[in-house]
Amino acid sequence: MNQKFIDELCGIVGKLNIRLQEPMANHTTFRIGGPAQIFVIPETTEEIRQIVRLCKEREVPYFVLGRGSNLLVSDAGMEGVVLQIYDNYSDFSIDGNQVKAQAGVMLSKIGYAVKEKGLNGFEFAAGIPGTLGGAVMMNAGAYGGEMKDIITSVQLMDEDGNLLEKSCDEMEFSYRHSILTEQKLLVLGATITLTQGDKKVIEERMQELATARRKKQPLEFPSAGSTFKRPEGYFAGKLIMDAGLCGYQVGGAQVSEKHCGFVINRGNATAADVLQLVTDVKKKVYEKFQVELEPEIRLVGRQEN
Repeated sequence: MNQKFIDELCGIVGKLNIRLQEPMANHTTFRIGGPAQIFVIPETTEEIRQIVRLCKEREVPYFVLGRGSNLLVSDAGMEGVVLQIYDNYSDFSIDGNQVKAQAGVMLSKIGYAVKEKGLNGFEFAAGIPGTLGGAVMMNAGAYGGEMKDIITSVQLMDEDGNLLEKSCDEMEFSYRHSILTEQKLLVLGATITLTQGDKKVIEERMQELATARRKKQPLEFPSAGSTFKRPEGYFAGKLIMDAGLCGYQVGGAQVSEKHCGFVINRGNATAADVLQLVTDVKKKVYEKFQVELEPEIRLVGRQEN
């Protein structure tokens, strides 16, 4: 990478907030991924704007990363700039029944805060192990709730650094989808509207969902959450189990024996292991049930030949 470009980035965020050849395995919940060419940690909206504009001017690709909870990064790593929006950009405030939050805040942090205020409607999201930005991008959901149910508006930035705000309807949310899937827009934050409820009831519901997660999901192993989207009329985990693939393993990657909808990293799994396992699972399930499984996790990074 051109040293001049790196120096320009240093001028925006400072040397301490730039890392070269940073292992992406350190920044994904799968604990998998090769090095990011340049890893940048901005702290303000203006820094994000300047980085985005600089990347466009210099024709350098950039990728926005939150906690990395829904990603499979290739073993060859990532070219260009990885722009992390996580703890460094995670302020939020509560006013009445409205939450205004930056994209990097963890959903669990919002969940705890709104519970303390007796605000209802966020319980489904409180245990999702990701950031608000990632949850908005994919319309994350669990236990019958989705982000589209509680979002009023989303604050965005385009690749020219312009600030935009879109309503929930304009985001075109559907199952694990939003306009962000197709458009080069970066989530800066969102406004969430909840309803007043009973703190004790909210707390009990959150504990109930947390217990269900611990019981049913392989939280003791690194993973990227549910590996496959739910096929219409079916459950991916049951199809995989019924296909005889419970515990199926490729290298360090394994179909979880606790929940077949999860692929876990049993130790030193590579992206290649996961991709081969996913290919095998899709093939076997289709052969047995004529149902096409579609991955929910996002594959990013350099693709090896």
